[in-house]
Amino acid sequence: MPLKSQKEKAEDFRALHHGKRILILPNGWDVPSARVFEDAGFPAIATSSAGLLVSLGYPDGEVISRDEFVSAVGRIARVLSVPLSADIVAGFGKTTKEVLVTVKAILKTGAVGINIEDFTHATKKLYPIERQIENIKAIRKLGETTGTPVVINARTDALRFGEAGEEERFKEAIRRAIAYRDAGADCVYPMGLVDAAPIASFVKALDFPINVMVRKGLPPISELQRLGVARVSFGPSPSYAAMGLLKRAAREVLEKGTYENLIEGAITFDELNALAVPRARGSERS
Repeated sequence: MPLKSQKEKAEDFRALHHGKRILILPNGWDVPSARVFEDAGFPAIATSSAGLLVSLGYPDGEVISRDEFVSAVGRIARVLSVPLSADIVAGFGKTTKEVLVTVKAILKTGAVGINIEDFTHATKKLYPIERQIENIKAIRKLGETTGTPVVINARTDALRFGEAGEEERFKEAIRRAIAYRDAGADCVYPMGLVDAAPIASFVKALDFPINVMVRKGLPPISELQRLGVARVSFGPSPSYAAMGLLKRAAREVLEKGTYENLIEGAITFDELNALAVPRARGSERS
């Protein structure tokens, strides 16, 4: 069976947001982490902006150059056979035209989806809602005119960085999510939504695919599905977990002189090496 085209992958990825089962979307930060998730059997992979950028020596945000960022995404895309969605932060551009340059470059790598934020990391301020609406409309139009669909996950950080009180921030998050939905997003992502009751309220208000992120206190998958969540992403939690393991291993060796954390559950040299090789054409997961 030949590998699917980029258009077919995009259509498959979009359909996963409307399936009977919740889409569980792991976020890798480099080639081997993404391949580990693909080999585990996930139907699609995303990048983590924080994980990817820190692995390259940059803090989360848009300090990295667009070219270096796109190159890193491209290395991941080349080794995957499943759809890849790239977290492009806020788009690496002050104007919609510049954001489209980023999206076009990401699509050229073979990625079929994007996650785009509505705030700036430098100031922790939300962008005007009109700016993000314009960006989403333009990205949607790009996919339609080029014949290569772009699956858009529109993130809002109104719950974290909106002004006024908690209730007002929640209302602003819903207002922005509805606007992004109507502008052409495929899924909306209210960053910071964790508890069951507000998740249910958000799903009811949007009647549209909602993404939540794994973090402490988030209900289990079965409960999220019952609440109507369409997609749950790992975010940077795999990076946190991996770095936590390294910290424990380092502490064990220095304090105890033993190697259990480095050896127990570890993969082999051959398995590690194989993660850098694209999946063979026509191969299937068992």
